[in-house]
Amino acid sequence: MVFSSHKHRSPSHSRSHNHRRSHGHHDDGDGYYSMHTRPSFGQWLKYTWLDIATMAVMGALGLGVYMLHPAPSRSFAVTFPSDNQIVYPQFSYPLRNEIIPIWAAALLASLVPIFVILCLQILRVRSFWDTNNAVMGLLYSLITAAVFQVFIKWLIGGLRPHFLDACQPDVSLSSGSSSNGVGGYKGIYYTKEICTGNESDIDDSLESMPSGHTTAAFAGLVYLSLYLNAKLKILADYQPRMWKLVAFAAPILGACLIGGALTIDEYHNWYDVLAGACIGTAMAFLSFRIMYAAVWDWRWNHVPLHRDVSLSYADGDYEDWLPVVMTRKARWSVGGRRGAGAGGGGGGGGGGGGGGGGGGGTFVRGKKRDSARGSRSPRAGDRVHYPGRVAVGSRNPWIGDNVV
Repeated sequence: MVFSSHKHRSPSHSRSHNHRRSHGHHDDGDGYYSMHTRPSFGQWLKYTWLDIATMAVMGALGLGVYMLHPAPSRSFAVTFPSDNQIVYPQFSYPLRNEIIPIWAAALLASLVPIFVILCLQILRVRSFWDTNNAVMGLLYSLITAAVFQVFIKWLIGGLRPHFLDACQPDVSLSSGSSSNGVGGYKGIYYTKEICTGNESDIDDSLESMPSGHTTAAFAGLVYLSLYLNAKLKILADYQPRMWKLVAFAAPILGACLIGGALTIDEYHNWYDVLAGACIGTAMAFLSFRIMYAAVWDWRWNHVPLHRDVSLSYADGDYEDWLPVVMTRKARWSVGGRRGAGAGGGGGGGGGGGGGGGGGGGTFVRGKKRDSARGSRSPRAGDRVHYPGRVAVGSRNPWIGDNVV
C-alpha cells in the first residue's frame, strides 16, 4: 500500500511507507511507525497518548454536564382553569422503571462491538493496527456522541412523557407569587417551582431531548455495522450470501430496539429517540471515516489509516491489506483456493482465476504457485501477478489487480 508523508522528503526517502517493510523494528527508519508491525506498549502509548487524554477530558466534561441542573427554566401548563382538564396528556404518563437502564445501553453499545471486532481479529484479520483503529474509532464515536447529547439535554432539554407524575404539581404554590411562573394566556403556565416531587426526578424529567440511550446505541452499533460491511465486503463488487446481510442489519436492529423501548416505558417521546438516532449515526460515520480509508467505497473501506502518512489511493496499492478482509469471495480471494477472480482469463476484462484462467495459477514474489493445490494466500506486501489478467484493448486494471 502506498502512503506518502505530509512532510517533505528527499528523493532517497520517496519510496512508499509500507513498501519499506520493517524487519523486527517498529520504526520504519523515517520516524513513522509501520502498520505491519506490532508495537510495544510504550511505542503504542507514544502514538496514542494525546487521543487517550482527549477522550478522558471529553468523558469528564460529559459527566460534569450530566450532573448539572437543567439550564433553562422551561414553562409548562397543568390544567385548564375552566374545567380542570389536563392540558397536555402526553406528559402525564406514570413514572416507572426503565426497561433498559442507561448503563446497560452503554455497555451493549460498547462491549458488543468490541467483542465482535476481537473475534474477527482472532479468527482471521490478526492485525494490531486494524484492531487499534477499530476500537479507537468506536470510542471516538461513543464519547463524542455522549458529550454532544448531554450538552443538548442541559441547554435545550424537554419534557419527558412522565413529567407531570415526576413533578407532582401543586398550583396553589403559585398564589400571590409571580416568581413561581404564573403567566401565559389565561395564566395557565408555570415553572418547576410548583413541583413537589423528588428533585432529581424533576430535573431528569426536564431533560428528555435527545435520548441518551438511543444516541449511545446508534453510535456504537451503527459503527459495528460499518465495520462488518468493510470486513465482510457486504456492499461490494459481488453478490454476498444472505447471512452477511443479516450480520450487517442485526446491530442496527439492536439499536432500534433500544431506542424503541424508551417509548414503551414512557421515558422518551418519539422525537427524542429520532434525535438521538441521528446524533449517534452521524458520529459513527464520522469516527469510522477518521480511522478507515472509506465508508461505502468497498475498494478501500477495510484499510486502516496511518496517523502520519497519507494513503495514495493508487490503483493496485491496497493488496497489502487483503489479508485483513474477512471474506475470500470474488477478487478478495487473491491467491486462495478459489482464485483471484470469478471466471477464467480471457478478453475484455474477464477475471483470471487462480488456477482457473488462461495462465493458470498465481505468481507471488515471482514464483508460480498453483492455488488449486491449496497454497497460502499472499501475505501483506506480496506483489501478485495474474497471468493473462488484462487483454490488449480491454479496460484498465481494477483497483486491486496490480498487474505486473
